[in-house]
Amino acid sequence: MKKFENFLLPAGAFTLLLVVWTLGVELSGTKIFPRPMEVWRGTQELFHRGVLVSYIRDSLFRVGVGYTLAVSIGVPVGIVLGWYPLASAAVNPLIQTLRPISPLAWMPLAIIWFGVSDVAPIFLIFLAAFFPVVVSTMNGVRNVPPMFRQAGMNFDLSPGRLFAKVIFPAILPQVLTGLRIALGIAWLVLVAAEMIAVDSGLGYLIIDSRNAGKRYDLVVSGMLMIGGIGLILDLLMRRTEKLKAVRWGFRAQ
Repeated sequence: MKKFENFLLPAGAFTLLLVVWTLGVELSGTKIFPRPMEVWRGTQELFHRGVLVSYIRDSLFRVGVGYTLAVSIGVPVGIVLGWYPLASAAVNPLIQTLRPISPLAWMPLAIIWFGVSDVAPIFLIFLAAFFPVVVSTMNGVRNVPPMFRQAGMNFDLSPGRLFAKVIFPAILPQVLTGLRIALGIAWLVLVAAEMIAVDSGLGYLIIDSRNAGKRYDLVVSGMLMIGGIGLILDLLMRRTEKLKAVRWGFRAQ
């Protein structure tokens, strides 16, 4: 029954959206905003032209590379800053100064440094994801109850085993929360960066469709694909919370 509700309720909400969308267009008499069927036909056109798959692939590639770099560097940095107070005292002010700066503010510099290429949006995605990952990991290490560390020391665990067996499972839920937030921000920044810094991807599809013939059916199609892929990415991140190690961390806290 639960699985049925999980499918039926979203399907009902989506159907209601389509009905409201169609009625809104019909009643307003607009000649610009597309109807759902026009968006569907536009999506089919993109697919048959071979553009749809390549643009989705390019977007996923950029966000994948930038996000992976942010996680690979951000998690170790966050662990070091959370574990060593002196390192945190030295570096944390710099992080808190750079963190509020929108990644899009770096776009002019990224274009100057890397030109109109994949490197520019990847750099912006890295910046967008890096700081949430660092902060969540650092706070996770700081919030580990002292009794956990003491228990590991009582069993004469080496620092490496203490971290692997006790600290890391305890911080994993908070780290995953940061990873999930970072992925959402990275996906948003990717779309904005593709509107300016490259000539492919879903963000480029939206701005190019708007400028070349005012194809708003393709604009809305790109928007819906961005939302759908974002939903899939978020669901994949949520599934990691069901892993045994992560459930241990939740219970421990």
